[in-house]
Amino acid sequence: MKDTLTNITESLVRFSEVDSMGIVWHGNYAKYFEDGREAFGNQFALSYLDVYHNKFFTPLVKLDFEYKSPLNYGDKMRIETTFINHEAAKIHFRYKIFNQTTGALATTGESIQVFMNLQKELIIVAPEFFVEWK
Repeated sequence: MKDTLTNITESLVRFSEVDSMGIVWHGNYAKYFEDGREAFGNQFALSYLDVYHNKFFTPLVKLDFEYKSPLNYGDKMRIETTFINHEAAKIHFRYKIFNQTTGALATTGESIQVFMNLQKELIIVAPEFFVEWK
């Protein structure tokens, strides 16, 4: 069983992601976490397409952020996305975003996704493909 796996991805803060002060607008952290989830899925064969091909959706039911220090236009960031194993039918990730320009921890957070079938019914037992993946 996979207890923890981590993906590391890097990106630059783009002009379209900052506010009038040149600081990343808070709503973009959801996108950065999404970028981390997508990179994680591609690295570890748990992509959104992998889930969909197994006839499931994984909507978010929880998304939390804690801001530590700012990211500014032009900064290079490192997104660390870590899978947290549970017996329950959910996908839990923890995130750390580092400002590689300054070395500071910029943001921490977590997300939880649940499984729904293609009829959009909640699945309370972990799907077989997910159990096998773990």
